[in-house]
Amino acid sequence: MSASEERQASSSVAAEKALSFISKGWSSVRNSADADIRLMRARASSFKNLANSFDREIENFFNSAPAAFAVPAIRGSPSPTEIDFVKRLQPKISEFRRVYSSPDFSRKVLEKWSPRSRIGIDLSAIRNAIVVEGDEEERVRVGRKVRLKEFGWDWRGEEGIQKEWEPIRVLKTRLKEFERKSSSSEIFGNFKNNELVEKVKSYLKSIRMEPQETKEVPPLDVPELIAYWVKQSGPLLDQLGIKRDICDKLVEGFCSKRRDQLLLRSSQTGEASISENDNVNDELDLRIASVLRSTGHCFDGGMWTDSVKNNSSDGKRHVAIVTTASLPWMTGTAVNPLFRAAYLAKSEKQNVTLLVPWLCKSDQELVYPNNLTFSTPEEQENYIRKWLEERLDFKADFKISFYPGKFSNARRSIIPAGDTSQFISSKEADIAILEEPEHLNWYHHGKRWTDKFNHVVGIVHTNYLEYIKREKNGAIQAFLVKHINNWVTRAYCNKVLRLSAATQDLPKSVVCNVHGVNPKFLKIGERVAQQRESGQQSFSKGAYFLGKMVWAKGYRELIDLLDKHKKDLDGFKLDVYGNGEDANEVQSAAKKLKLNLNFLKGRDHADDSLHGYKVFINPSVSDVLCTATAEALAMGKFVICADHPSNEFFRSFPNCLTYKSSEDFVARVKEALASDPQPLTPEQRYNLSWEAATQRFMEFSDLDKILTSSQENENSSGAGKKITKSVSLPSLTEMVDGSLAFAHYCLTGNEILRLSTGAIPGTRDYNKQHCEDLHLLPPQVENPIYGW
Repeated sequence: MSASEERQASSSVAAEKALSFISKGWSSVRNSADADIRLMRARASSFKNLANSFDREIENFFNSAPAAFAVPAIRGSPSPTEIDFVKRLQPKISEFRRVYSSPDFSRKVLEKWSPRSRIGIDLSAIRNAIVVEGDEEERVRVGRKVRLKEFGWDWRGEEGIQKEWEPIRVLKTRLKEFERKSSSSEIFGNFKNNELVEKVKSYLKSIRMEPQETKEVPPLDVPELIAYWVKQSGPLLDQLGIKRDICDKLVEGFCSKRRDQLLLRSSQTGEASISENDNVNDELDLRIASVLRSTGHCFDGGMWTDSVKNNSSDGKRHVAIVTTASLPWMTGTAVNPLFRAAYLAKSEKQNVTLLVPWLCKSDQELVYPNNLTFSTPEEQENYIRKWLEERLDFKADFKISFYPGKFSNARRSIIPAGDTSQFISSKEADIAILEEPEHLNWYHHGKRWTDKFNHVVGIVHTNYLEYIKREKNGAIQAFLVKHINNWVTRAYCNKVLRLSAATQDLPKSVVCNVHGVNPKFLKIGERVAQQRESGQQSFSKGAYFLGKMVWAKGYRELIDLLDKHKKDLDGFKLDVYGNGEDANEVQSAAKKLKLNLNFLKGRDHADDSLHGYKVFINPSVSDVLCTATAEALAMGKFVICADHPSNEFFRSFPNCLTYKSSEDFVARVKEALASDPQPLTPEQRYNLSWEAATQRFMEFSDLDKILTSSQENENSSGAGKKITKSVSLPSLTEMVDGSLAFAHYCLTGNEILRLSTGAIPGTRDYNKQHCEDLHLLPPQVENPIYGW
């Protein structure tokens, strides 16, 4: 087809569209005018009928008038004036009847109301004006010769003068504009080929609702049901000793058949359904979700969980830190939670409460050093805050509360008395951090933590299994304690953080060091580095060891190493700082073996008398993460420690020297004594700080995600509203966890079972002395039934 023929075809299509548009417009105007004329005629007929009715009423009036005037007894005698009025009115009404009854009356009315103009449109002239054959120049030339007056418009007024009706004038103007544009460009062709139009068409095509074929979702087969049961029964199987990787292999085995079928079908149809590298658990979850969606099932909660959790009224999230020890007891579970509370409160993004145990005076004398005791919780709180202020360069704004506790001589630890969760008000029960969650919940008899709090994080400080194995019948006790720890952490925590891999592998746990060092130690390290830069001698002493003097804290390993290599380390002297219940035995053993150990009284690691030591030796393998090791590194000292999971975090520091054998230990000691430690870099110093530890804690505990999503929900849904999360299937894991919590509650309520497992008598509830010290109401004789 030639270019001229294409232009002619395009011009013909454009003309037909324009003609169709004008014809439709004129038909609409004509129909509207016809309807108006019909309405006027109907109103005229109605007026005529009304006039005839009025005429008949007047005639009846005159016919009945003589009779009315002839009855004076009823109406009364008419006056002469009234009679004259009637006589004068009768001829005028007769004339009125003659006029409006005339046949010409209706015709004159319609002539008054009918349109006084005549409109005529010759549509063929429009077609001839637009559709012109020939090339572009001829079409423009001929189009310009055509005038709109040829269209046959005619508008005449009453005087016969030809006028232009306003609607017709506007239509003429628009036709002139259309004539001008049609002579210069292909309007419809350009519009059709416009890029924007193509994009709009493609978008509409993508979102249009096409009828989809109803695809029936096949029901779950037996292997899939078994796989899902195994997957959800992980907590129960873990309690029975079946490891998690075995459960994953079972799930993968049961799902492999269904997976192969889906892969085969997708390869045949060319659909990208499932990748071979996808996680089997995710595929199973999607499969379950698709089946549930096809059935329309939706589940919003369960009998094991509360549907409503408490929210803070001031808009801030609230974090409650619960620990098992308190100052002045210088232990890790007293110091580290205190610093964690201070640095979490430093950001001012959340309110923080530190909940610590309160001991009666008799227990304080057994636990706190230097015979230090407190008469009221307020006195102890002032002591704690003063100690903290001396070590921080900022004001820590957080709340300190107390819960009743009792000291166990056998376990050398504090056991909570009563329901610890009740000492956090429901208004502030939002996020809970349980320092040593297994310890806090061994004998916990109260409300489930995860029911009262929105999110519960457990932090494991102590390797209890290592300590228990050293006791009589330690293997059996360790086996029982291991499963009890799994039990209580699964039942009462949403997330568990293990400071190192030295602890047992607990449910819902990850390994991360979320502890930092006292800022005072970092300042000491900076001062030591400045002294070395100025040429001064920083270290004037050799090696030392500091720790609580109990066999499990590394004293057994230390004596064995020194005794075995007494000749290799001839002349090596070690100062030992510490107090403890095994102090006499340790000193006697060292004296008996004639070891060159100098035993000194325990003191704070930041004491000035310890700054001059160059080497810190810590052979302990029972620690989870030794705080003293981190403090020694922060002060710029050498650290010699065992190649053990508890020291994994410290291996990245160049001043940490690890050993795998006793021979390595001797080599590391000689190396450290013969050289100087390297100064810490800014990055290494930051990794040891509490700022970095708090950042790691927020990340690995999922608190950053929880606080961020909380802020987004508050901004999107408004203050005071909370978006609830719905699930599509009652989680078997949650049901198992809930049943474990309920069983634990029932067992810990029996005093005989508590005592048989090592609980302190009377710790199910707090005693009278606790009530007096903490101003508590007496405990209930019968605790309420555990809430579902």
